[in-house]
Amino acid sequence: MIINILISYLLQIGFTIGIIILFGYLIALCNKLFYANFGAKSTIVCYVTGFIGTPIHELSHALMCVIFGHKINEIKLFQISSKDGTLGYVNHSYNPRNIYQSIGTFFIGVAPILVISCLLYLLLYLLLPDLTETIRSSITSLDLSTDFKGVFSLFKTTFEGLISNTNNYKLWIFVAISITLSLHMTLSGADINGAKKGLVIIIILMLIVDIILGLINIDLLSQYTSGIMWFSNYLLLFLGTGLTCSIIALIISYIIKYTILKRTI
Repeated sequence: MIINILISYLLQIGFTIGIIILFGYLIALCNKLFYANFGAKSTIVCYVTGFIGTPIHELSHALMCVIFGHKINEIKLFQISSKDGTLGYVNHSYNPRNIYQSIGTFFIGVAPILVISCLLYLLLYLLLPDLTETIRSSITSLDLSTDFKGVFSLFKTTFEGLISNTNNYKLWIFVAISITLSLHMTLSGADINGAKKGLVIIIILMLIVDIILGLINIDLLSQYTSGIMWFSNYLLLFLGTGLTCSIIALIISYIIKYTILKRTI
């Protein structure tokens, strides 16, 4: 029984919190490399894309503040005069004795990754619904607990679908908008530190719930785990869209670096 509880717990953590952390890291890495390719011009690129991306980033924090009952004390959607380079921020407060609000610190911290990924998927759905349906069908049919490698075939399907639509102007509208958003999904140090507070509580609560369910009925725990795995498929669907957009932006940055920028040096 203890082994079953432990396996269920690890699956739940790995395919929820783990996926968010992994994709958040990969998105941040892609964006870091993107700006590195522009060298001294990276600040200008950051400001230009930040005019749209930063307000969405900050509004995603604000949305989670509202959902989890945090008080928004001050919000700055976009600025270019900050001495430390901060383009925007959301100053919020909460009652640390309130478990719900404390859990919310995690979701508030990672909000840009979750919210912007969902917006990118919605944008893709509005512009290229057939491709979106193909991607959705592929990911929702996966059993991540036994076939996580299927995620790689998902990315293959996604990129093949995008390439097949290169003659469709709607694809380029999507690429243009997605770049401005995906480049500002990266979490700041303050975002990460804030998320850590809620992460500890979530990990502990998930363990407590699993132990209780396992003691009551191991089949009940299995059903609960299956439900979380089903949810993780959709989490992967949205985050996968966000990562795909970051990869596209990175590829374009390399093209610009070795063509346009190289000629100006």
